[in-house]
Amino acid sequence: MPTLHYIFDPLCGWCYGAAPLVEAARAVPGLTVAFHGGGMMTGSNRRQITPEWRGYVLPHDRRIEQMSGQPFGDAYINGLLNDTTAMMDSEPPITAILAAEVLAGKGLDMLQRVQRAHYVDGLRIADVPVLVTLAQELGMDGAAFQAEYARQAGAATQRHIDASRALLAQVGGQGFPTFVLDDGSGKLSVIDIGGFLGQPEKLQAQLGGVCDAQGCAL
Repeated sequence: MPTLHYIFDPLCGWCYGAAPLVEAARAVPGLTVAFHGGGMMTGSNRRQITPEWRGYVLPHDRRIEQMSGQPFGDAYINGLLNDTTAMMDSEPPITAILAAEVLAGKGLDMLQRVQRAHYVDGLRIADVPVLVTLAQELGMDGAAFQAEYARQAGAATQRHIDASRALLAQVGGQGFPTFVLDDGSGKLSVIDIGGFLGQPEKLQAQLGGVCDAQGCAL
């Protein structure tokens, strides 16, 4: 069965811009969407927000918004990006995504929610209490989510990140986001999403054509 592999980072602005493409792919009958968190801001690459960082990301965010139609909220632009006590760390939200997948099959839903929490609501998505609240918004029990989060934290999350980076290297991906299609034969091909940003229906039609050719429609 065809699989679209999505290599992302929850703190990658272009991944947020590509979120409608992920949702469009999820709606293609017979296509599996697999997620791979790359850990862009983990370990020594974690970053505290500074005025310099705000100045650096804002022009990129404006371009992402123009090209994708994805909104960047005032709570993010004039709230979070001015909070110099906030730490940007990809590992906790990736752990939360893994926990949501194990607990409820909602990994991609959690990804979408943490992206919106960061880029629209201006929340600290590296803080576990925030992640618990987001999980509850998606219908998960808070205590059960916290227990699964604890199981996925640390070594399990690092293994996932390592495997995601290995896949990115295997396909020659240039960073996040990278979309890789397995047409069902095991052959992997990178999809250039540049022409699809802001036009998720175009990607959906292309992926639907692959599924039709493979006879994978439900």
